[in-house]
Amino acid sequence: MLKLKEGFDLHRDAVLEILRKEASVCRMTEYSEAVDARLLNIESDGGILYSWKGATGTTRIGKYDQNTKQNKLLYTFDKQVCVSSCSLNKEETLLAVSLAQNVRGEERLKPISKCLTLLIEIHPINNTKVLKAVDCRVKVQFLHQDGDRKSVLESHLLLFAEDGYVDLYHVLLSKHEGYRVVMANPERLSKTAERIVEDFCWVQWDGHTQRLHYLTFKDKYLLRCVQFQPNNNCETVLELHLNLPANSFPTVKFVNLGFDHYHDKKPSRELVRMRVFTNPIGSLCVFYSQPLKDKKELIYTVVLVHKDCTKRFRVDLASDGSSQNSQQPHPLFIPIGYYVLVYLQGHFLHCINTRQQEMLCYSLFFSGHDVNSGLQCQSADISVLHAEGRPTCLLELVSGKINAVQLSSDFLLQILRSDTCSRWPGSAADPQRLAALHCLLVYMGNDPKLELKIMSWVCDNVNTIESFDLIQEFILASWYRIGYNRFLGLDKVLPFSSIFEKKEVPGCLLDVPGVCCTNGFHAEPVFKGKTRGLLHFWSELQCNTERTKSLDALMHSRYRTSHIQAEWDKLKSEKKPSSHMDHMEENAKK
Repeated sequence: MLKLKEGFDLHRDAVLEILRKEASVCRMTEYSEAVDARLLNIESDGGILYSWKGATGTTRIGKYDQNTKQNKLLYTFDKQVCVSSCSLNKEETLLAVSLAQNVRGEERLKPISKCLTLLIEIHPINNTKVLKAVDCRVKVQFLHQDGDRKSVLESHLLLFAEDGYVDLYHVLLSKHEGYRVVMANPERLSKTAERIVEDFCWVQWDGHTQRLHYLTFKDKYLLRCVQFQPNNNCETVLELHLNLPANSFPTVKFVNLGFDHYHDKKPSRELVRMRVFTNPIGSLCVFYSQPLKDKKELIYTVVLVHKDCTKRFRVDLASDGSSQNSQQPHPLFIPIGYYVLVYLQGHFLHCINTRQQEMLCYSLFFSGHDVNSGLQCQSADISVLHAEGRPTCLLELVSGKINAVQLSSDFLLQILRSDTCSRWPGSAADPQRLAALHCLLVYMGNDPKLELKIMSWVCDNVNTIESFDLIQEFILASWYRIGYNRFLGLDKVLPFSSIFEKKEVPGCLLDVPGVCCTNGFHAEPVFKGKTRGLLHFWSELQCNTERTKSLDALMHSRYRTSHIQAEWDKLKSEKKPSSHMDHMEENAKK
């Protein structure tokens, strides 16, 4: 189902050079000690931060630049430390680090905090400022600076505390001797901190778009979206109530805030897994999963804000035909374009179409032995790296490999040819073919060679599909592809499928074996502030939600060819064709 493209490899791109450098430091021909290299964070510019155990008992932090393919040493601690969070400002003058401090032996008698958060000057290496010394986990993340500014003498740092608050530090800098960048008045740094979030239980950072999503709970769960501007001001732009069960997050959950290798090896069970995905065209989706206590069923919910609707899916894990037990109670959520894959290893894979959500037959679902994700490692060891407008990547946490991921056109063509649907006789395989056809024509249809393969299959199978008109689907999907990527509102207007023309939709297209779907509450987002004056995304999202509500209020918002069928039949039945009829037939011939 998925096709992986090899990207960064921690061993190949960093460790081999680390070994050469350590050998040089020790004046050896070959360094054979274990370096224990670990990924720490991936900055929005693609820079990959990592740490390793250096010679003589040191801990070093480095950066790999994916553009130049070069490694750079950023800082060296003179002893072994446990780096649990790390971030580098864009100018590479400041390094923020959170250290997990393990209390052992005689150290238990000393007053020591579990987490120490530092701000370090590294251009060149000068002062170190303690930001926090607390008994809870702390995550750090620098904001982007305005790329048009030639000389930046300030940085802005987000500090996320497990106690449920987020502080924004405004760090003023000064330049000495023409090149030395140091903190201005570091003793006053704590006074610059601005508390921007309080009492969160779940938080997600989207670095490429400079957005912060977080959950709070009073009577019910409330999702808030905060947008940071190029001038580093922030504003809450969206609020959305979510129908989550009480106490869904007994411990604070951090998403997209680096990789903590020193957190408790046996964390409390994750009751709810949640992710927020956005698309530049103006769509926002919230996915969350809830395994039931007996683990025989999994419920996952999709809130499509741009469509003003909610879909609730239920999958029976006991009857999916799989003998393999899942290694994790929650699925992976993998966004690819306007599709989102919900994948639970050993059980099912659901490729959800977030643009055509009306019926299940526009999404692909596989269970049991039909599941073929294309992933080479356990899904529990995978972290999904999503950046709006860029290819989604999968990080293998154990090996440190990062691979770009996309849908496999070869696999989708196999579905059309029924190679993967052979156990479903007759029309039972039609929903899979319909979903695969739309994915190939609309999402991947810009490839002429691929389109020829699809046309060849259509010509060979015109009379073999029972539940939908294959020619009409090909024409409508190809037509829809022309404008779908420019204007989200076309989803409610264009006739992208012939299914909506049917007086009675075949049952096989309404119910897909293996998954049960129910429509939930309306999304009802509340837009805050001046969204139309903010970045393009938020104004588009607000327009899309308002347009969707207006079109939903109409009885027949989507254009149907049946609207002109009566007139067409009348013209065809005339004994003497009119000039209007002649004109229409001539156009049809063209």
